[in-house]
Amino acid sequence: MPEQSDGIDFAVAAIRQDGRWQVSRIAATACESVDTLTHALRRLDADGGALGMIAVDEDFFVLVRVSGSGARVLLSDVTAADEWELAQSAIDFLGLPAHEDDGDPVPAGDLDILGDLGLPAADMGALLDEADLYPDEMLSDVARRLGFGELFDDAIGLTTA
Repeated sequence: MPEQSDGIDFAVAAIRQDGRWQVSRIAATACESVDTLTHALRRLDADGGALGMIAVDEDFFVLVRVSGSGARVLLSDVTAADEWELAQSAIDFLGLPAHEDDGDPVPAGDLDILGDLGLPAADMGALLDEADLYPDEMLSDVARRLGFGELFDDAIGLTTA
């Protein structure tokens, strides 16, 4: 049985308000599933929706982007669904069949989830292929490319050398 949200390293929401990025923490209880996360993100007052960025157990991350009634999801590693409820809920949300764990991390979902914000699918795929990066480092890179890297790093307590 997959574990609950107690392995959450961090969960943040990024929104644009009046053309400026804002980053805030999301309560771990909102990260139990993609459904609870989309509900929490929809409650934020944002121009053009909200982006949830969740890292779990230094193992994988989930991106959830809501806009209006729509939601888009990217799971960095489908093999995490065997151990983590949040990852399984992403698989369920995406309507994907169970994945046979061959040990290799495989992303699932919308690689172009941030394409309109300046991070196209090809670049996201290349980032996910960086096997020696931890989820917090990958998400920090995503935030930097989107223009809110410093805000993200401050929100999660990531210091850069």
